[in-house]
Amino acid sequence: MLKELLRRDSHLAQPGGWRNSFGIQRASERNLCERAMAPYFQRTKGGTFVDREKMLSFILDSYPYPIIFVDCDHVIRYLNKRAEYHYYQERGYRDLIGKSIFDCHQNPKSVEMIKSVVEQLKNHANEVFLKVSPRNERIYIVPVRDENGDLIGYFERFEMNLQK
Repeated sequence: MLKELLRRDSHLAQPGGWRNSFGIQRASERNLCERAMAPYFQRTKGGTFVDREKMLSFILDSYPYPIIFVDCDHVIRYLNKRAEYHYYQERGYRDLIGKSIFDCHQNPKSVEMIKSVVEQLKNHANEVFLKVSPRNERIYIVPVRDENGDLIGYFERFEMNLQK
């Protein structure tokens, strides 16, 4: 039976017959994938690498919850794809990049809570839990720090609330 399987799927019998992390086996599949990804890669003498900004954007876009990065002046600088959908499609906002986070959070209680949390983050606090949303998502504010540990901004992070 093993011989029959190896004959039928001859690539399994060959050295290197395993699939890589992208699930690509044959050279033709690999070439097709490389052509599709070519706009996101840069070639150098030392090899090929993904543009860092695009790679980070791809990583953040793969996260299934909204991520909103805000600088220390409370200006929105980045929304991942899920955040764009949530704020633009579901909540009806437009063009939030470059606008104050307080354009979204106009309730005085929310404004005060965000400012208080940012002060905690400036004093080297770690991630701060805010609340559970009406969609049963836990909302956190997470600090983003530079190489010296200074706060350069923060982001809202959401996750499903699995606690009862």
